[in-house]
Amino acid sequence: MQQHVRILGWLFITYSGLLDVIAIIVGLVVVGGGALSGDRQAIMITGAVAIGVVCILLVLSIPGFIAGIGLLKFRPWARILAIILAVLNILSFPLGTALAIYTLWVLLNAQTPPLFESTPLPRIV
Repeated sequence: MQQHVRILGWLFITYSGLLDVIAIIVGLVVVGGGALSGDRQAIMITGAVAIGVVCILLVLSIPGFIAGIGLLKFRPWARILAIILAVLNILSFPLGTALAIYTLWVLLNAQTPPLFESTPLPRIV
């Protein structure tokens, strides 16, 4: 199962990178639409909309990168974050749904020993 968790970590990083590429493409398409009109006001409006859309999509990809890196390092919090992101992505057909199903299968598999064990804190006397 540890190999599945590593694969899952790389999938989260790849999926977040794909979201970044899509954000840039969408921004370029929106700006291009305004530029095709030749109207200065349309260019300004589409530029502002493109910046907003790109920023929102880039910010939305950050938790995926964090979860992926955390899963690669077997951090306990990464499991929780990945499950939350899986539930949120379950309706993002087709890639988000596939990633969500695989995430839930790997991280909620009850027949495996705990993958993320925390070390006890030292006692201070």
